[in-house]
Amino acid sequence: MAEPLRIAIVEDDPQNAEIQRRFVQRIANTELCGIAHSVQEAQDLIDVFQPQLVLLDVHLPDGNGLELLRQWRMANQQVDIILITAAKDVETLRTALHAGVFEYILKPLAFDRLEDAIQRYSKHLTQLNQLQLVQQDQVDALMPINDVSSPSKATRPPKGIDALTLDKVRDTMQHTQHLNAEELGLEIGASRTTARRYLEYLVSTQEVVAEVSYGQVGRPERRYRRS
Repeated sequence: MAEPLRIAIVEDDPQNAEIQRRFVQRIANTELCGIAHSVQEAQDLIDVFQPQLVLLDVHLPDGNGLELLRQWRMANQQVDIILITAAKDVETLRTALHAGVFEYILKPLAFDRLEDAIQRYSKHLTQLNQLQLVQQDQVDALMPINDVSSPSKATRPPKGIDALTLDKVRDTMQHTQHLNAEELGLEIGASRTTARRYLEYLVSTQEVVAEVSYGQVGRPERRYRRS
């Protein structure tokens, strides 16, 4: 079995940090290095434990998560970022993309959304570590599917999104008011993970809106409807 993915959490709110901790512990082959509630704690955590991936908040009591990320980049810290934030403004998103975050997830955080992001990051890291010299198709496969900076990706589905399956998903959404990834998977004959990938792609193209509903305690669920 591969070495577990080392993850750190940087989140100022104790309840949100605890939710993230529980979510991470439920995801296979991950190891939680620690939790930081401030910029200073985050600096110490990175220096001492050197995680591969950080779940990073933007608003911290003694600074800004994006500024902290800039400092890590300038210091050539070998760490990747999944930004988990309530910030919905375009400027924060633009700054995060320029800083090279792997994923941008809006609060409230749903387990399925985090699990999918971490699994894709783990696969990305494995593929990258196995490469020596790269070909263009390998580079394309390693780029995040939600890279909005590439004009070509705005006109055609990214890798991993089949046009025929996408049409089936669109048709299903036309006749359904509200569903989650598992329900869509049953409708189109696909796994929950595959269905969620297509739904999140439609969210990125603004054809579908994602909303979080709360069922059991600590188990927010991501549901989707036509925009």
